[in-house]
Amino acid sequence: MGIFIILLSSILVNNFVMSRFLGICPFLGVSKKVETSIGMGMAVTFVMAIASTITYFVQKLLVMAGIEYLQTLAFILVIASLVQFVEMVIQKMSPTLYQSLGVFLPLITTNCAVLGVAVINIQEDYNLIETIINGVGAAIGFTLAIVLFAGIREKLEIADIPEAFKGFPIALITAGLMSIAFLGFAGLV
Repeated sequence: MGIFIILLSSILVNNFVMSRFLGICPFLGVSKKVETSIGMGMAVTFVMAIASTITYFVQKLLVMAGIEYLQTLAFILVIASLVQFVEMVIQKMSPTLYQSLGVFLPLITTNCAVLGVAVINIQEDYNLIETIINGVGAAIGFTLAIVLFAGIREKLEIADIPEAFKGFPIALITAGLMSIAFLGFAGLV
């Protein structure tokens, strides 16, 4: 499979939030402001790209040692370490972003999209370059979805919406409509 096809597929066609429904917790929780969602997207992009690369080598070591049944545990340890690193860097470099991300930053550790991309890379039998491209593409797709959703939610805050739909209900309806819109990309690949 070509590199461009993997990249396009992971960003639009098989978007982790809109098509695979992974990473919904930070998608709904951090998407109230565009600035916050961009920060979360950058953090997830870094973690997904590096985690994809490291877990590729970890999987090779697990197979060589004959303990591939420890794959999920090993992948979670890699992801947790990366998230701790990202959390320390963001806290030091941008305390306001750190405060606005709140509990959702450490939750990247258990973000199923990050673990999902690592597992999918192994299942699809991607080589190292394809693994990195898929990880970066999945992260770009996550960032695209969360930033678009945040922009829509900011507009919805000032829109005239019936009282029963204000807040979380309209957010869920909007997320569902965005998911349907992303299904339109299915014919690309």
